[in-house]
Amino acid sequence: MIAALTGRLAHKAPSHVTLDVHGVGYEVFIPLSTFYALPEINESASLSVHTHLREDAIQLYGFVTTLEKDSFILLTSISGIGPKLALSVLSALNVPDLVAAILAGDVEKLSSVPGIGKKTAARIALELKDKVERLRVTPGPIPQAASGPMGRLQDDALSALVNLGYKAADVKAAITRAVQVRPEPVPLTELIREVLKDLARG
Repeated sequence: MIAALTGRLAHKAPSHVTLDVHGVGYEVFIPLSTFYALPEINESASLSVHTHLREDAIQLYGFVTTLEKDSFILLTSISGIGPKLALSVLSALNVPDLVAAILAGDVEKLSSVPGIGKKTAARIALELKDKVERLRVTPGPIPQAASGPMGRLQDDALSALVNLGYKAADVKAAITRAVQVRPEPVPLTELIREVLKDLARG
């Protein structure tokens, strides 16, 4: 089992990265929270990794902190929540917000994640209420990604959020509203956060 990887960041996208470890490229799926904290291309990066075995493939899921990895493992321990859905949860809610929602039984917040209905949200809150207390949550600043041309940023934000399960039309409308409020170029991470807030408000 691969538990951690350190290597050159050969490629990065909001949903996955390629880490070059001594000439071997590992594709690793990530949540947005990890994407926010990644260094620039060709710089060294370290990820805590969960190896997921399937009948037809071995998939790697990477996180910048063991806290994210532990949260991912807890989420996938619930029946009906696979790795992709767990990544969506961690992309929409940071770990402190996720833990707070679970402890408070906040079904509305949990069900705001694409793919999580109210029944599943209630099950998450019920099954993980005692378990999340083991997580040592210490909120901290999330590193910002570099800014780029606004058109490219909008395309990247659209791609990232559609991959998370949001409808393209809804994302495009939310991006348009966000750009109208802040027409100047902003970091991709900030644009995605603004769009997520808009989508959560419905």
